[in-house]
Amino acid sequence: MSTPQTESQHARLEPGQKNLVSITPFFIVADLQASISHYIQRFGFQLEFQGPSDDVYYAQVKRDGVAVMLKTILPEVPPCPNHMRHAWARWDAYVYTLDPDTLFDELKRRGATFVKELSFIDDGLWGFEVTDADGYVLAFFRVRKE
Repeated sequence: MSTPQTESQHARLEPGQKNLVSITPFFIVADLQASISHYIQRFGFQLEFQGPSDDVYYAQVKRDGVAVMLKTILPEVPPCPNHMRHAWARWDAYVYTLDPDTLFDELKRRGATFVKELSFIDDGLWGFEVTDADGYVLAFFRVRKE
């Protein structure tokens, strides 16, 4: 539900100015603390927040301006990565990456689990795919002709 705002509370965009800034995937996870640790240790993310303080069940991890929300619900509501529903729909998130080669080397040193190692992961997409603690597949790539 929105609340009424005065004219001065609205950010004013100039004509043609972009309004959308980012989008953050929100993954249901089996064990929140294990998932947070995986993103920190294997992918180099940092914990931005977790809460609520009296019963922690969600968190956000972030790296280089890219964020992922993690949430545990109930034991009977397990994670459901795309590839578990449709084998051909393997990516749960993709991150456009300026230098996938360097990031690949870093994540390999960190012990990340790769679905596809550094290569053309699709037509014109140079990068790699990793899986997180709950089986979600993240693709890191950039557009490249050859």
